[in-house]
Amino acid sequence: MRIGAVTAESGATAKTIRFYEQTGLLPEPPRTSSGYRDYPPETTTRLEFIRTAQNAGLTLAEIRSILAIRDDGQPPCAHVTALLEAHLAEVERRMAELESTSTALRGLLATAAAADPATCAGEGCRILA
Repeated sequence: MRIGAVTAESGATAKTIRFYEQTGLLPEPPRTSSGYRDYPPETTTRLEFIRTAQNAGLTLAEIRSILAIRDDGQPPCAHVTALLEAHLAEVERRMAELESTSTALRGLLATAAAADPATCAGEGCRILA
């Protein structure tokens, strides 16, 4: 299948598909006698996997490592589970950090609501002092 058919079926752009080839996410397809790339049908499945993995927060390097395990004929499930657990832990850490920031901002806004801007003197702003 030519690149136009792959883009139509997968929703990925030709530029993205070529980039994935260059970075090792997609194997280089064979060429037709006229030099066109001739993608196998499983290319669209692989592109769908890459998109799903990206939506889960995995980096292209992590996705490449998963695909390498699969390409070696091994199930990558344990590796995927470890990656997802690490990403979830990072998301939860960031959420806690954002909650702390939200609490601090609410406190500063309460201070701002009670302050009279006309009495603010000195350097900076009394709200942040």
